[in-house]
Amino acid sequence: MADDELVYQLTLAEKCYTRIKMAVVLSKQDIQRLLQQEPPLIEGYINLEQQVQPNGVDLTLREVALLQTSGKITISDSQRLVSDLAPLVFNGLGFIDLMPGAYIVTYNEIVHLPKNVMALARPRSSLLRCGVTINTAVWDAGYSGRSQSLMVVYNSQGIRLQRNARIVQLVFFQLTEETEGYHGAYQEENIG
Repeated sequence: MADDELVYQLTLAEKCYTRIKMAVVLSKQDIQRLLQQEPPLIEGYINLEQQVQPNGVDLTLREVALLQTSGKITISDSQRLVSDLAPLVFNGLGFIDLMPGAYIVTYNEIVHLPKNVMALARPRSSLLRCGVTINTAVWDAGYSGRSQSLMVVYNSQGIRLQRNARIVQLVFFQLTEETEGYHGAYQEENIG
């Protein structure tokens, strides 16, 4: 390779490197700052001191529902059909016993993401150690709502959950720049 060609490639690589901005995971301090703005990053929490973690916020269990019908996912969102749900009832002490299977969970917390922050959630490790997982979608920048996720109980003995228990940790990522924000069908879901 000629010296001129090598210099050109290095210059091009340096230009590309300087244009790339890194997305970062928000720290506890960043989260606490966003909790103070209007609207707050999270509202409707049970115990903020317990729920704010070094790298995210734990979301708590509001409702568990059974899937009642099949769904339909198509090329066009206008033809999409999500499954009907049947909410389950917690007992008088606030517990619910779930057998193996798939459930939809709704969180207590309402999330308000700025247009430069997105989020991903992971199940808490104690839930996984009980043979239960939660699958989530992306919380897009600009989303506001009380989200739902898919809980799958794999443990053949089932699980007992208490209302308001912390079940997932929501981790926030600052984007390289602000976006137009989420405008989909789930904006403002389950609020009111």
